[in-house]
Amino acid sequence: MTVSTPGLSGFRRAGALTAAALAAVALGVVPGARAEAAGGTLPIGDADLTEVRTSSTLAAGVTLTRIVRGTESAPADQINTTTRGPWVVNVLTIDPRRARGHLKATYGPNLSQVEKTTELVRSAGALAGVNASFFTFTASQQYPGDPVGLGIFGGKLLSEPTTDPAEVNFVVDANTNRALTGKLSWSGSVRNRLTDATLPLEFINHPPVVPAGCAALADQTQCTEPGDVVQFTPEFASATPAGAGAEVVLNRLGCVVRTATTRGTALAAGQTSLQATGRDVVALLDVAGRGCVDRDSTLTDQQGRKLPLRPGLFGVNGRYPLTADGQIVVPDGAPGDSFFARNPRTIAGTTRDGKIVLATIDGRQTTSVGTTLDETAAVAQALGLSDAINLDGGGSTAMAAEGALVSHPSGAERAVGDALVYVDGRYRSGN
Repeated sequence: MTVSTPGLSGFRRAGALTAAALAAVALGVVPGARAEAAGGTLPIGDADLTEVRTSSTLAAGVTLTRIVRGTESAPADQINTTTRGPWVVNVLTIDPRRARGHLKATYGPNLSQVEKTTELVRSAGALAGVNASFFTFTASQQYPGDPVGLGIFGGKLLSEPTTDPAEVNFVVDANTNRALTGKLSWSGSVRNRLTDATLPLEFINHPPVVPAGCAALADQTQCTEPGDVVQFTPEFASATPAGAGAEVVLNRLGCVVRTATTRGTALAAGQTSLQATGRDVVALLDVAGRGCVDRDSTLTDQQGRKLPLRPGLFGVNGRYPLTADGQIVVPDGAPGDSFFARNPRTIAGTTRDGKIVLATIDGRQTTSVGTTLDETAAVAQALGLSDAINLDGGGSTAMAAEGALVSHPSGAERAVGDALVYVDGRYRSGN
């Protein structure tokens, strides 16, 4: 345990990410001005705050550190403004050179539903983990766990990255525990092998929307408004979304098993389906209603280079990079935007020497006030993270280790869409 009260370290903001490669593929970023190195304590709050750090070894190459900065509880009406803290940060560090296990992402029984981080860690047989992606969240929705952005699990792309410029991705190879951050893009299509007709895909495992002007039409072939074209896999749910539109079920060879002018069916192992709504129903039936199709799905970095999907590759989505090449890269938030204000936070990143760091910052409490996005980036930099992103936070923020919560959620622990978990054993495809 260490106790210290050093001065506040300054930092400068840069403008974007730097390039980094996974195998021969970069996730694509642009360098900015280098920030000043942070000192041995967290550069948040007043310089005279006492900071206490307690570390323990969970397994070879895996450590858990708890940092408490500030000693007195915050007044309830000053949580968003106080410079006295306190702040509680839990930091899980994985050293690939010494660790015998692997880091991966997991989503539980199916992609569309939610589970608590503690349950995801436990069901994966993991030693520790944190919540990860942004997800649909609304409890009243049928598919609350649907990721809002990238989801790669065991080399399968189960959710496409969005075009939202704020989305940033964390990708890890469980075979090597090499992890990188950056912004990925996706394109997909299906092509009829006989006619060569092609239809672009818009989403993967995301419920399509029936155009408002055609909501009363049971037969969507009569709709003149554009709808959605979506590919579904058996990992999504026990059945594909039901409703007006059309659905084509394909076997593992891409050949049509059945076609329906309504949506909703159970998929067997190896099957996929294509759903369409609105006027895209006619296009789907024309292109993929009979025969066999070839499916194209391509992930690329910001330079347009392909990211090959292979066993052991996992990827989750976040919102906004925090550091890149040791630089602060947080954008300016709009006035009054609560996303940039103090909240509980979850961080994923890497150090220059290849360590992976997962961290949570408790927030919205008198015992830990949380951090703005600027403060979160300062914490990431002070933890030595060369490249780091902001994962889902707020009420979703949670870290579990050795079967129990080690963070303190701002309310009851929330069920989430997926988690990054460390399993103390070598990665094997399918585990």
